[in-house]
Amino acid sequence: MGVAVIERPDVDTLMTGELGQWLESQVSVREAAKAKTGNRRWIVVGAVLCAGVFALIALPVNIVTLMWICGIVGVLGFAWSEHPKKMAIKRVKDGINTAIAQSLGFTYEQKCEAGEAFVLAKFCRLVPSHDRARFEDKWSGNFGDVPFSLHEATLSERRGSGKNKRWVTVFRGLIMSVGYNRRFHGTTLLVRDNAHRSFFGGKKDHIKVNDTHLDYAVMVHPDFEDAFDIYTSDQVEARDLIDPVYVERLIALERAYKGKDIGTIFHEGSLIVAVKTGDMFESGSIEARDDRARLQQTLDQFGKLADLAATLNRDEGLPGPISVR
Repeated sequence: MGVAVIERPDVDTLMTGELGQWLESQVSVREAAKAKTGNRRWIVVGAVLCAGVFALIALPVNIVTLMWICGIVGVLGFAWSEHPKKMAIKRVKDGINTAIAQSLGFTYEQKCEAGEAFVLAKFCRLVPSHDRARFEDKWSGNFGDVPFSLHEATLSERRGSGKNKRWVTVFRGLIMSVGYNRRFHGTTLLVRDNAHRSFFGGKKDHIKVNDTHLDYAVMVHPDFEDAFDIYTSDQVEARDLIDPVYVERLIALERAYKGKDIGTIFHEGSLIVAVKTGDMFESGSIEARDDRARLQQTLDQFGKLADLAATLNRDEGLPGPISVR
């Protein structure tokens, strides 16, 4: 199969086209949102002062309780005051990312649900256990004949007890699925070293994923052993799919996004990748002067992911490389 080349959108072309015209129409909207937020902040300041005075006069409270009351009013008030700006930024982000997706023939959704790739990543422990999950920034489409889909996931866990209960973010990153033109004979999981440990310590000899029994695969390359573990239902296929060069590509991906804890799954006709990256695709800004820079940043981020889709497709027996220029 030949190389499927997709031209990377040009910032100047987008800014002088329909997107640029639409962003121009959002300047007044953002200015109005900033003004509304400013007015609300003064209201909040007044509300905090009134709450403090009322508590001192009408309620028998000590200074600690008074600070708690003012703090709660202040936090709730701040969230209320920032809402107009938040909605304006969200609108601009949706407009920019949608324009990028359309220029590539893809679709973009700012809010989305967990897909099959995330469910499988969860079963395989590519992402940590969590009590709450939020998904956003879904991009999907095809690079040539190869289906491609990714979204961001933010996972949180409830920790502590009593007054110390709090939500802690345990994962913020990308879940990506890249299709192949062949189905794998087995399921192969690549995870960071010692991701699956036995009760008594050490690596597990086998694990179970989606009712599929996966055995630990010993790889001969010592550098590989220090970085990753492989569990597979087909030892021969696993050795064909994963080699030191493949590992180097994954580590390069981590570095490109300043990410960590990358893991992959070869399952049926797809390669699924999960990697911590932090927040991405934040193309929206309350300041119109930031639009061009944020657009360029999002294009660069998405371009790297497109390059990854090409890089992770090996040349031997799999679809040819896909590039975004």
